[in-house]
Amino acid sequence: MFSKAKVHYQLSTEELVKQTLSRNEGTLSDTGALVIFTGKFTGRSPADKFIVLDDLTKHSVDWNRFNNPIAEHHFLRLKGEIITYLDNNKDVWVRNASACANESYKLNLRIVTETPWSNHFAANMFIEPTQNKQPVWNIIHAPGFKADPISHGTRQSNFTILSFKHRTILVGGTGYTGEIKKSVFTVLNYILPLERRVLSMHCSANEGDGGDTALFFGLSGTGKTTLSSDPKRKLIGDDEHGWDEKGIFNIEGGCYAKVINLSGENEPDIFNAIKKGALVENTTFVSGSNQINYNCSAITENTRVSYPLDHILNAKRPSCSGIPKNIFFLTCDAYGVLPPISRLSADQAVYYFLSGYTAKIAGTEEGVKEPQATFSACFGAPFLPLSPAFYAGFFKEKLSKNHTGVWMINTGWTGGGFGTGKRISLQYTRSMIAAALSGALDRLPYHLNPVFKLWTPDSCPGVPDVILDPVNTWTDKTLYEQTAIALNKKFTENFRRVHEPPESQNKHYLEK
Repeated sequence: MFSKAKVHYQLSTEELVKQTLSRNEGTLSDTGALVIFTGKFTGRSPADKFIVLDDLTKHSVDWNRFNNPIAEHHFLRLKGEIITYLDNNKDVWVRNASACANESYKLNLRIVTETPWSNHFAANMFIEPTQNKQPVWNIIHAPGFKADPISHGTRQSNFTILSFKHRTILVGGTGYTGEIKKSVFTVLNYILPLERRVLSMHCSANEGDGGDTALFFGLSGTGKTTLSSDPKRKLIGDDEHGWDEKGIFNIEGGCYAKVINLSGENEPDIFNAIKKGALVENTTFVSGSNQINYNCSAITENTRVSYPLDHILNAKRPSCSGIPKNIFFLTCDAYGVLPPISRLSADQAVYYFLSGYTAKIAGTEEGVKEPQATFSACFGAPFLPLSPAFYAGFFKEKLSKNHTGVWMINTGWTGGGFGTGKRISLQYTRSMIAAALSGALDRLPYHLNPVFKLWTPDSCPGVPDVILDPVNTWTDKTLYEQTAIALNKKFTENFRRVHEPPESQNKHYLEK
């Protein structure tokens, strides 16, 4: 592939750190973690993700605002130009890795990167290959390559393009490493369910001493990584998993955690994992030191760290477990009206799975002045190449066959919305999850929330009874009811859009 550039193949993370430092592209923190800046992009750009339109994808992909079609000739031209661009650089980094901890579904990868730190990210996040097998998928990451929208068919200079026919992912114009991991997840969200009859899921997972498995679904900021990193349970993975007939398995070999406002007291496992071998993105330092300032969002709210699973002391190896006994849907309800814990029926589980709800907090994004309801089908709409209904049907089938318990956990506000009420204590949330896992909530009486029709326990060990029914924590009961009804209406409207989507925005392109 490369005739001029020096190829650095399968380097250790120690070597990659040295090279990053020598190129003045990173700084060591006081814990030994490498801190880097990803450039203009500090998060994913879903509008700039494309899938090559061909005979394989035309009728299988759910073309929407997350799955934008691009012509094969544009992809081939970009691929050739990116390879030439990288070959004209002095150095290029290549590593072989794999995805899926279950050997039956192993996907072999070759990751080619323009920088040593993005290769470091790949080393952290994917699985070290156990056998010298030829890669099945190629990922090429070139932040310095800018596309020309007119000649390349992209929306702007940055892009992520997946070709299932050519088994290649191109990432250009952006240094944000999350584009690498999520593009591989998108590929597996196509391959695993369609070709292997495995349900791929955007969730974290852990396992109790008795071998009971728990899954945690939730959008960014809901506590998915925090709540699955439980010192009393073995961590299987913090973000992506597959579920086959025998159980679940981690898709990745590492964790990619948000670190904004991170503390050793609230999240000790993540805090202690940020050491030599970890890669921290877009954080600042405490003035005059190399101590990371986790409370600073001067660069972005989306500050991140990647580290291998081995950095978690109680991580399970291999990262596989049995059939899930409990599933938790995490939502950070900034309106403060959802119960802190509710037990869902099978139909409710499918409804809230398709809804994928959380609420953005005022002030976290420019222009957000009050809480905003956010819905992401299956808790991962940007990564679903197939119809959400397909995954939801598969999910319902798994629940029915395995009698898995499903809970909804509100990690957001109580006593009022953001700015009026207060955040539900992490200690209380952990107690509610622990009670659900232990079976303690199976023997208690429940009451029905009249607006959302959710069943909530009257009591829970370690949690004050008053907060279990959110209306009790509001001073203005009428305002609670009005706010709850308004949010429930948003759920209904969103569910209607999911099942009766408007005419595809890409229809004109598909008909060409």
